[in-house]
Amino acid sequence: MISATGAPAWPSSLPLWFMALLAIGLHAAFASAATFVMWLYRSFVRPGRDLGRRYGAWAVVTGATDGIGRGMALELARQGLHLVLIGRNPVKLSRVGDEVQKAAPSCKVRSVVFDLAGDAPKMSRGVARVAAAVEGLDVGILVNNAGATYPGAAYFHEVETPVWEAVVRVNVEAATRIAGVVVPAMAMKRRGAVVNVGSGSSVVLPAFPLYAVYAASKAYIDQFSRSLSIEYKQYEVDLQCQIPLYVATKMSRVGNSLFIPSPEEYAKAAVRCIGYEAGCVPYWRHSIQCFFASLLPDLALNAWRLRVGIRKRREMKAPLGEDGS
Repeated sequence: MISATGAPAWPSSLPLWFMALLAIGLHAAFASAATFVMWLYRSFVRPGRDLGRRYGAWAVVTGATDGIGRGMALELARQGLHLVLIGRNPVKLSRVGDEVQKAAPSCKVRSVVFDLAGDAPKMSRGVARVAAAVEGLDVGILVNNAGATYPGAAYFHEVETPVWEAVVRVNVEAATRIAGVVVPAMAMKRRGAVVNVGSGSSVVLPAFPLYAVYAASKAYIDQFSRSLSIEYKQYEVDLQCQIPLYVATKMSRVGNSLFIPSPEEYAKAAVRCIGYEAGCVPYWRHSIQCFFASLLPDLALNAWRLRVGIRKRREMKAPLGEDGS
């Protein structure tokens, strides 16, 4: 249609279907832009909280002698918190305690020797030692970081029973029981934060073949955290599941790269996220990987992950990895 001036004229009325499509498109574009802006804010602008003032003077960190746990302990100490460090190796606990006090001389440190993969009597004794260590302390933060996986990729029928039982004890039972020690006191004083370290194997990917029990145990952590975050919101206790992808730890057996941070680099991002979303991917480059994974169909992701697992099954022959042993 041409106007009297020779310029194209906009129709006086547009079809309803066109208006509907336009509205849907504008809504999608606005939602995508808002999501991107919020991601930028969370990743690069949003400040970390004053954790000691908000939650309490002490933090409990499991699996504190290596990897993410050690990194979290050092970062929390730099933030001004005192620490209760939990691990199974007393020599490594002492070493990390020394590192913490060099990084933050005013930090008080208590250590609890606890083999989280131990049998029922050892588990009960370890939990009792944790309870004794935190008695009377203003515990504001619990970082349930300790985790175990297989010696290497394997089909379920190839995994020896003691191996997968240890994975379940560390990743499920110990995390649950230590939360059971700390959370009631937090609820009573109406402040506190619990960080449960999950895994991309149970959240980002639809399946994680050849590490089935490990992935299932981390799925438990994710749902456990989501449910407790709702239960304890009324008590002003913040429950959070943090989802790392690969981090350069002895459990993952990978080195630093563009998308694989050091434990220290990851820990800085993780501590900044404490007290915000109930579930989060703290490291910004990991969140980019998660976005691209979300664009792929499950069939493609499963096929890729199966190929990776089969390749690792041929290559990896090592003892049970426990992050923070």
